[in-house]
Amino acid sequence: MASLAFKVKSKNGQNILKDLTSESTVGELKMFLSSLSEVSCERICVLCGYPPKPLDISNDNKTLSEIGLKTGETLIIEEKSAPSAPSVAKSDVTKPIENGISHETIGCRPGILMKKVVPSDNSCLFTSIGFVLNGNVDTSVHSLMRQIIAMEVASDQDTYSEAMLGKPNSEYCDWIQQPSSWGGAIEVAILSRFYGLEMAVVDTLNAIINRFGEDKNYGQRVFLLFDGVHYDPLYLEQSDGGIQTVFPAEDMDIYKEAEQLALEAKSSRQFTDLNKFTLKCMICNKLLTGQVEAQKHAKETMHTKFGEV
Repeated sequence: MASLAFKVKSKNGQNILKDLTSESTVGELKMFLSSLSEVSCERICVLCGYPPKPLDISNDNKTLSEIGLKTGETLIIEEKSAPSAPSVAKSDVTKPIENGISHETIGCRPGILMKKVVPSDNSCLFTSIGFVLNGNVDTSVHSLMRQIIAMEVASDQDTYSEAMLGKPNSEYCDWIQQPSSWGGAIEVAILSRFYGLEMAVVDTLNAIINRFGEDKNYGQRVFLLFDGVHYDPLYLEQSDGGIQTVFPAEDMDIYKEAEQLALEAKSSRQFTDLNKFTLKCMICNKLLTGQVEAQKHAKETMHTKFGEV
Protein backbone atom coordinates (compact mmCIF):
# COMPACT_ATOMS: atom_id res chain seq x y z
CA MET A 1 0.00 0.00 0.00
CA ALA A 2 1.35 3.39 -0.98
CA SER A 3 1.65 5.97 1.78
CA LEU A 4 0.05 9.31 1.02
CA ALA A 5 0.88 12.85 2.15
CA PHE A 6 -1.47 15.79 1.72
CA LYS A 7 -1.16 19.51 2.34
CA VAL A 8 -4.32 20.53 4.23
CA LYS A 9 -5.60 24.11 4.33
CA SER A 10 -8.43 25.11 6.63
CA LYS A 11 -9.58 27.94 8.87
CA ASN A 12 -7.01 26.67 11.41
CA GLY A 13 -4.11 27.24 9.02
CA GLN A 14 -2.06 24.68 7.11
CA ASN A 15 -0.99 21.18 8.11
CA ILE A 16 0.64 18.15 6.53
CA LEU A 17 -1.37 14.90 6.77
CA LYS A 18 0.81 11.77 6.47
CA ASP A 19 -1.20 9.08 8.29
CA LEU A 20 -3.10 7.57 5.34
CA THR A 21 -2.46 5.10 2.51
CA SER A 22 -4.03 4.54 -0.87
CA GLU A 23 -6.25 1.88 0.75
CA SER A 24 -7.51 4.15 3.54
CA THR A 25 -11.20 4.93 3.30
CA VAL A 26 -12.99 8.19 2.68
CA GLY A 27 -14.44 7.85 6.17
CA GLU A 28 -10.95 7.71 7.68
CA LEU A 29 -9.88 10.74 5.63
CA LYS A 30 -12.88 12.71 6.88
CA MET A 31 -12.06 11.89 10.51
CA PHE A 32 -8.49 13.18 10.11
CA LEU A 33 -9.65 16.31 8.29
CA SER A 34 -12.30 16.94 10.92
CA SER A 35 -9.65 16.79 13.64
CA LEU A 36 -7.39 19.25 11.80
CA SER A 37 -10.09 21.72 10.75
CA GLU A 38 -12.55 21.40 13.67
CA VAL A 39 -15.33 20.92 11.13
CA SER A 40 -17.66 17.98 11.79
CA CYS A 41 -17.43 15.03 9.38
CA GLU A 42 -21.03 15.60 8.29
CA ARG A 43 -20.31 19.17 7.22
CA ILE A 44 -16.86 18.79 5.66
CA CYS A 45 -16.46 19.89 2.05
CA VAL A 46 -13.10 19.09 0.44
CA LEU A 47 -11.74 21.04 -2.54
CA CYS A 48 -8.91 19.61 -4.60
CA GLY A 49 -7.03 20.30 -7.84
CA TYR A 50 -6.46 23.49 -9.78
CA PRO A 51 -8.70 25.33 -9.98
CA PRO A 52 -10.00 23.76 -6.76
CA LYS A 53 -13.15 21.67 -7.26
CA PRO A 54 -15.28 19.75 -4.75
CA LEU A 55 -14.10 16.19 -4.15
CA ASP A 56 -16.76 13.45 -4.00
CA ILE A 57 -16.52 12.15 -0.43
CA SER A 58 -20.13 10.97 -0.17
CA ASN A 59 -19.24 7.27 0.12
CA ASP A 60 -17.31 6.63 3.33
CA ASN A 61 -16.41 3.07 2.24
CA LYS A 62 -14.53 4.02 -0.92
CA THR A 63 -10.74 3.99 -0.80
CA LEU A 64 -8.65 7.07 -1.50
CA SER A 65 -7.28 5.43 -4.65
CA GLU A 66 -10.85 4.88 -5.86
CA ILE A 67 -11.68 8.59 -5.61
CA GLY A 68 -8.46 9.51 -7.39
CA LEU A 69 -6.47 11.10 -4.55
CA LYS A 70 -2.73 11.13 -5.06
CA THR A 71 0.11 11.97 -2.72
CA GLY A 72 1.15 15.61 -2.72
CA GLU A 73 -2.37 16.95 -3.36
CA THR A 74 -3.55 20.10 -1.59
CA LEU A 75 -6.87 19.64 0.20
CA ILE A 76 -8.84 22.77 1.06
CA ILE A 77 -11.39 22.25 3.83
CA GLU A 78 -14.65 24.19 3.87
CA GLU A 79 -17.71 23.86 6.07
CA LYS A 80 -21.07 23.17 4.45
CA SER A 81 -23.92 25.43 5.49
CA ALA A 82 -26.13 23.85 8.08
CA PRO A 83 -29.45 22.66 6.57
CA SER A 84 -32.49 24.77 7.31
CA ALA A 85 -30.38 27.33 9.14
CA PRO A 86 -32.25 30.43 10.29
CA SER A 87 -31.76 33.61 8.34
CA VAL A 88 -28.81 35.69 9.47
CA ALA A 89 -27.64 39.23 9.11
CA LYS A 90 -25.93 40.11 5.84
CA SER A 91 -22.56 40.58 7.55
CA ASP A 92 -22.63 36.95 8.78
CA VAL A 93 -23.27 35.30 5.40
CA THR A 94 -20.54 33.08 3.96
CA LYS A 95 -19.30 34.64 0.74
CA PRO A 96 -18.54 32.78 -2.52
CA ILE A 97 -15.37 30.77 -2.83
CA GLU A 98 -12.46 32.69 -4.30
CA ASN A 99 -9.19 30.96 -5.12
CA GLY A 100 -10.49 27.87 -3.36
CA ILE A 101 -10.94 29.60 0.00
CA SER A 102 -14.25 30.77 1.37
CA HIS A 103 -14.34 34.19 2.98
CA GLU A 104 -16.35 34.84 6.10
CA THR A 105 -16.71 38.24 7.61
CA ILE A 106 -16.36 38.58 11.35
CA GLY A 107 -19.20 40.41 13.03
CA CYS A 108 -18.41 41.47 16.57
CA ARG A 109 -14.79 40.56 17.18
CA PRO A 110 -14.00 39.64 20.80
CA GLY A 111 -10.33 40.00 21.60
CA ILE A 112 -7.25 42.06 20.91
CA LEU A 113 -4.32 41.77 18.50
CA MET A 114 -1.28 40.55 20.44
CA LYS A 115 2.40 39.75 19.82
CA LYS A 116 3.75 36.27 20.54
CA VAL A 117 7.42 36.53 21.44
CA VAL A 118 9.58 33.87 19.76
CA PRO A 119 13.26 33.10 20.44
CA SER A 120 15.99 35.36 19.01
CA ASP A 121 17.91 32.50 17.44
CA ASN A 122 18.40 33.72 13.85
CA SER A 123 15.35 31.68 12.78
CA CYS A 124 12.73 33.99 14.26
CA LEU A 125 11.10 34.62 10.86
CA PHE A 126 10.54 30.92 10.28
CA THR A 127 9.37 30.26 13.85
CA SER A 128 6.92 33.17 13.50
CA ILE A 129 5.50 31.82 10.24
CA GLY A 130 5.20 28.39 11.84
CA PHE A 131 3.21 29.94 14.69
CA VAL A 132 0.68 31.70 12.44
CA LEU A 133 0.25 28.48 10.42
CA ASN A 134 -0.06 26.02 13.30
CA GLY A 135 -0.75 28.05 16.46
CA ASN A 136 2.30 26.96 18.45
CA VAL A 137 5.96 27.92 18.82
CA ASP A 138 8.07 25.22 17.18
CA THR A 139 11.74 26.18 16.75
CA SER A 140 12.39 23.18 14.48
CA VAL A 141 10.23 24.35 11.55
CA HIS A 142 13.04 26.49 10.13
CA SER A 143 14.78 23.45 8.62
CA LEU A 144 11.87 22.59 6.31
CA MET A 145 11.22 26.22 5.39
CA ARG A 146 14.88 26.78 4.54
CA GLN A 147 14.78 23.73 2.27
CA ILE A 148 11.61 25.02 0.57
CA ILE A 149 13.28 28.37 -0.09
CA ALA A 150 16.51 26.82 -1.39
CA MET A 151 14.57 24.57 -3.78
CA GLU A 152 12.54 27.48 -5.14
CA VAL A 153 15.60 29.68 -5.64
CA ALA A 154 17.61 26.91 -7.30
CA SER A 155 14.74 26.15 -9.69
CA ASP A 156 14.55 29.72 -11.06
CA GLN A 157 18.03 31.13 -11.54
CA ASP A 158 16.81 33.83 -13.91
CA THR A 159 14.56 35.41 -11.29
CA TYR A 160 16.87 34.70 -8.38
CA SER A 161 20.00 36.17 -9.87
CA GLU A 162 23.12 37.34 -8.05
CA ALA A 163 21.84 40.90 -8.36
CA MET A 164 18.70 40.01 -6.40
CA LEU A 165 20.28 37.68 -3.87
CA GLY A 166 23.53 39.56 -3.24
CA LYS A 167 25.48 36.36 -3.89
CA PRO A 168 25.55 33.65 -6.57
CA ASN A 169 22.44 31.48 -6.71
CA SER A 170 24.13 28.27 -5.55
CA GLU A 171 25.98 30.08 -2.78
CA TYR A 172 22.71 31.57 -1.54
CA CYS A 173 21.05 28.13 -1.53
CA ASP A 174 23.81 26.79 0.73
CA TRP A 175 23.71 29.92 2.89
CA ILE A 176 19.96 30.01 3.56
CA GLN A 177 19.98 26.41 4.80
CA GLN A 178 22.43 27.30 7.59
CA PRO A 179 20.67 27.85 10.97
CA SER A 180 22.69 31.03 11.48
CA SER A 181 21.28 32.75 8.36
CA TRP A 182 18.51 35.30 8.80
CA GLY A 183 15.39 35.46 6.67
CA GLY A 184 13.97 38.65 5.17
CA ALA A 185 11.82 39.94 2.32
CA ILE A 186 12.94 37.37 -0.28
CA GLU A 187 12.20 34.51 2.07
CA VAL A 188 8.81 35.92 3.14
CA ALA A 189 7.77 36.31 -0.51
CA ILE A 190 8.69 32.71 -1.32
CA LEU A 191 6.90 31.27 1.72
CA SER A 192 3.83 33.41 1.01
CA ARG A 193 3.54 31.77 -2.41
CA PHE A 194 4.29 28.29 -1.08
CA TYR A 195 1.65 28.41 1.64
CA GLY A 196 -0.89 30.36 -0.45
CA LEU A 197 -1.34 33.11 2.13
CA GLU A 198 -0.83 36.85 2.13
CA MET A 199 1.82 37.66 4.72
CA ALA A 200 1.49 41.18 6.10
CA VAL A 201 4.71 42.32 7.78
CA VAL A 202 4.07 45.10 10.29
CA ASP A 203 7.20 47.25 10.18
CA THR A 204 7.51 49.13 13.48
CA LEU A 205 10.59 51.05 12.33
CA ASN A 206 8.69 52.83 9.55
CA ALA A 207 5.12 52.33 10.87
CA ILE A 208 4.00 50.65 7.64
CA ILE A 209 2.70 47.24 6.58
CA ASN A 210 4.45 45.42 3.73
CA ARG A 211 2.07 42.95 2.11
CA PHE A 212 3.64 39.88 0.50
CA GLY A 213 1.28 38.11 -1.89
CA GLU A 214 -1.01 41.14 -2.15
CA ASP A 215 -1.19 40.76 -5.94
CA LYS A 216 -2.13 37.06 -5.77
CA ASN A 217 -5.63 37.63 -4.35
CA TYR A 218 -5.14 35.03 -1.64
CA GLY A 219 -8.22 34.45 0.48
CA GLN A 220 -6.40 34.55 3.82
CA ARG A 221 -3.86 36.77 5.56
CA VAL A 222 -1.45 36.39 8.48
CA PHE A 223 0.47 39.09 10.34
CA LEU A 224 4.13 39.26 11.38
CA LEU A 225 5.74 42.03 13.44
CA PHE A 226 9.21 43.24 12.39
CA ASP A 227 11.26 45.68 14.49
CA GLY A 228 14.18 46.05 12.07
CA VAL A 229 15.97 42.89 13.21
CA HIS A 230 13.56 40.49 14.87
CA TYR A 231 10.25 38.93 13.74
CA ASP A 232 7.37 37.95 16.02
CA PRO A 233 3.95 36.62 15.00
CA LEU A 234 0.69 38.45 15.74
CA TYR A 235 -2.49 36.75 16.85
CA LEU A 236 -5.95 37.64 18.08
CA GLU A 237 -6.47 36.70 21.70
CA GLN A 238 -10.15 35.97 22.18
CA SER A 239 -12.26 36.38 25.27
CA ASP A 240 -12.75 32.61 25.60
CA GLY A 241 -8.99 32.03 25.78
CA GLY A 242 -8.58 30.84 22.21
CA ILE A 243 -6.39 32.44 19.57
CA GLN A 244 -6.78 33.25 15.87
CA THR A 245 -3.77 33.64 13.59
CA VAL A 246 -5.28 33.40 10.08
CA PHE A 247 -7.76 36.03 8.91
CA PRO A 248 -9.90 36.54 5.81
CA ALA A 249 -8.07 38.84 3.39
CA GLU A 250 -11.17 41.02 3.18
CA ASP A 251 -11.16 41.64 6.94
CA MET A 252 -9.95 45.23 7.00
CA ASP A 253 -10.87 45.72 10.67
CA ILE A 254 -8.02 43.49 11.83
CA TYR A 255 -5.77 45.12 9.22
CA LYS A 256 -6.50 48.54 10.70
CA GLU A 257 -5.69 47.17 14.16
CA ALA A 258 -2.32 46.05 12.83
CA GLU A 259 -1.72 49.51 11.33
CA GLN A 260 -2.51 51.10 14.68
CA LEU A 261 -0.14 48.68 16.42
CA ALA A 262 2.65 49.75 14.04
CA LEU A 263 2.04 53.42 14.79
CA GLU A 264 2.01 52.84 18.55
CA ALA A 265 5.20 50.75 18.41
CA LYS A 266 7.01 53.44 16.41
CA SER A 267 5.89 56.22 18.72
CA SER A 268 7.16 54.27 21.74
CA ARG A 269 10.38 53.41 19.84
CA GLN A 270 9.79 49.64 19.88
CA PHE A 271 12.12 49.05 16.96
CA THR A 272 15.80 48.42 16.27
CA ASP A 273 17.89 50.88 14.28
CA LEU A 274 19.94 48.76 11.87
CA ASN A 275 22.81 51.26 12.10
CA LYS A 276 23.06 50.91 15.88
CA PHE A 277 22.04 47.40 16.90
CA THR A 278 24.67 45.03 18.33
CA LEU A 279 25.66 41.67 16.91
CA LYS A 280 28.07 39.07 18.20
CA CYS A 281 30.24 36.95 15.93
CA MET A 282 29.55 33.41 17.12
CA ILE A 283 32.96 32.23 15.86
CA CYS A 284 35.36 34.76 17.43
CA ASN A 285 32.94 36.43 19.90
CA LYS A 286 33.66 39.92 18.56
CA LEU A 287 30.90 42.46 19.20
CA LEU A 288 29.86 44.49 16.17
CA THR A 289 27.69 47.58 15.86
CA GLY A 290 25.29 47.77 12.94
CA GLN A 291 24.75 45.87 9.75
CA VAL A 292 27.66 47.53 7.94
CA GLU A 293 30.21 46.42 10.56
CA ALA A 294 28.86 42.88 10.48
CA GLN A 295 29.15 42.70 6.69
CA LYS A 296 32.69 44.10 6.81
CA HIS A 297 33.71 41.58 9.49
CA ALA A 298 32.27 38.71 7.44
CA LYS A 299 34.16 39.83 4.35
CA GLU A 300 37.47 40.17 6.20
CA THR A 301 37.30 36.97 8.27
CA MET A 302 34.87 34.77 6.33
CA HIS A 303 32.94 34.42 9.61
CA THR A 304 29.23 34.22 8.80
CA LYS A 305 27.62 33.13 12.05
CA PHE A 306 26.17 36.08 14.00
CA GLY A 307 23.85 36.21 16.97
CA GLU A 308 21.55 38.96 18.23
CA VAL A 309 22.69 40.70 21.42
